Amino acid sequence: MKLEILAIGAHPDDIEISCCGTILHHIALGHKVGLLDLTAGELGTRGDAETRLKEAGAAAKMIAAEIRENLMMPDGFFEQSKENMLEIIRKIRQYKPEIVLANSLSDRHPDHGRAAKLIADACFYSGLVKIETESEGKFQEAWRPKAIYHYIQDYNLEPDFVFDISNYIERKFEILMAYKSQFYNPNSNEPETPISSREFIEFLKSKSCTYGRAAGFHYAEAFNVSRYIGVKNLFDLL
Repeated sequence: MKLEILAIGAHPDDIEISCCGTILHHIALGHKVGLLDLTAGELGTRGDAETRLKEAGAAAKMIAAEIRENLMMPDGFFEQSKENMLEIIRKIRQYKPEIVLANSLSDRHPDHGRAAKLIADACFYSGLVKIETESEGKFQEAWRPKAIYHYIQDYNLEPDFVFDISNYIERKFEILMAYKSQFYNPNSNEPETPISSREFIEFLKSKSCTYGRAAGFHYAEAFNVSRYIGVKNLFDLL
């Protein structure tokens, strides 16, 4: 299966928190989008790996993603290693995305910035023909995505562009609630975390509103790039 967009996150729920609305828009346009998690988020204070994987599966169905896979790297301790890079390269060559969405370049959680570099490096090396990989016993051809966009997460980084999600804001938060172990649940007896309060959901919505305002959108998700964005028509920037 060829995907047009592959969204990759260090943990289950990274993608939903930061770029779910953007994904929903492109799926509505008919684009094939897949999701890839690096870890099961097993070090999270609330829930466990099994719970997180079930929640991620439920969220993927709500998004209508073509696939959702997990590389099961160790949460908190995955490294910029050859083995981990090859794991991502195999998925890039398997699905051949034109665009990859990846973790924030810098963030409160150390995994996020580390994942951003790991994913970006894997996208580059995936295009080198002298790096040979196989999947299910078959040789994989080299493939390099045309663009990598890093979704902004907890830190309020200065965006390089914002994407209008005004038509998808309510659906985004419905999907976030698939992660019952992680977000606000008045019936939970687990310890509170920075993302489990009612205020965190309000923060996310306000943040989307703030990013959207300067562009004339009600709500937006924000992204950074590591190279210039080229345009062929000034009216594409309106």
